[in-house]
Amino acid sequence: MADKLIYEKRDEVAYLTINRPEVKNAIDIETHELICEAWTDFRDDAKMRVAVITGNGDAFTAGADLKTHAPEWQTVGPMVGRERIEDGLCGITRGPLSRITKPIVAAINGWCVGHGVELAMACDIRIASERAQFGTFEVRRGMHPADGGIPRLVNVCGVGVALEMLLTGEPISAERALTTNMVARVVPHEKLMEETDAVVQRILRCDQAAIESAKETVLEIIGRPLYDQLRVEAMWGYALCGGNTNVMERSQQFFDKADRGRAGATASPL
Repeated sequence: MADKLIYEKRDEVAYLTINRPEVKNAIDIETHELICEAWTDFRDDAKMRVAVITGNGDAFTAGADLKTHAPEWQTVGPMVGRERIEDGLCGITRGPLSRITKPIVAAINGWCVGHGVELAMACDIRIASERAQFGTFEVRRGMHPADGGIPRLVNVCGVGVALEMLLTGEPISAERALTTNMVARVVPHEKLMEETDAVVQRILRCDQAAIESAKETVLEIIGRPLYDQLRVEAMWGYALCGGNTNVMERSQQFFDKADRGRAGATASPL
């Protein structure tokens, strides 16, 4: 792939590194297309189990590159929203690629603003460097998020935090992001990828069919009434138990205290 995105496969893990450090990894149209191609490859490659996305330099991404996107937006008509409903920026923010059931982890190495927040929030687990800063600056430019920023901020962080970020256009620190559930953990900057890989290893010790079914279940129940959520969970959960041939093998490993990553008196390594 072009140098704007570094896409690597290491064993069972796909790594996407946005590589435009000279513009804080801003997403121009070509980079958007490259990221979409990478997500499609990750989804379709049966050998790939987990993906990690990060940025090169001191930013995760500064969001959409306004030098390429702003002129385009001025030439489109009012129907552009309908036309782009199935084409979210960077792929996983909306449309078919947002339904990838394999886990996706964001390693947020620095500034994560504008569309960067949307991209990060579309991932399943977010690990932040202590240097990370988060902001929805679109309102400063006469816009607001349109690729999942508002719904995911509300769903994950709550209305109060979403409104504060959206209405002020001010950044919040990694530590504040942790208190709002925006990120799962904050780690020393120099240990970001080490800590991210440790999370990936914990995912890889689990049964692939089970984690994909669990993620799909979460995506299915969002926004439904509790009664419907419980029915969806039961439907997918019991279907998995009855259809996954690995259940007995993995259960026996548990009985034998030989499964990976045990804790307590019968601890075992990952």
